[in-house]
Amino acid sequence: MILEGKVWRYGDNVDTDVIIPARHLNTSEPKELAAHCMEDIDITFAANVQAGDIIVADKNFGCGSSREHAPVAIKASGITVVVADSFARIFYRNAINIGLPLLEIGEAVKNIKAGDKIRIDLSAGTVENLESGEVFKSQPLPGFIQDIAKAGGLVNYVKEARS
Repeated sequence: MILEGKVWRYGDNVDTDVIIPARHLNTSEPKELAAHCMEDIDITFAANVQAGDIIVADKNFGCGSSREHAPVAIKASGITVVVADSFARIFYRNAINIGLPLLEIGEAVKNIKAGDKIRIDLSAGTVENLESGEVFKSQPLPGFIQDIAKAGGLVNYVKEARS
């Protein structure tokens, strides 16, 4: 699976309360969550993010609570993949469950800036910065995780497997 888009860039320790502030957790409707995604760290995000855009962050992206609202808000906003130095493990698992692919490329994220256009090959585990020409390597996502993402999440994946 190859994904390409414009980068939204964030730093270390972006927690789930910043991704979707607790005051908006009175709904589980994805589009409503997307309308408030990242607003406490980037007021421009929800209004300007485009389908196909990509979040790139530093260490420990998605730390904080275990609720699935955070990856749901990101995915519903149109983000197709999140690339980071590292992820909080519960966020990583929740993202897989809802079909949001994640790639860890370590400190190579420092070479990707806000607004850059990047191309990601999930099968190969590569991230190419189309602005600089640099290519960064990650562990490729296992095929079954790519299948979960293609199905739109774990629930849809299981439903498809049963039919």
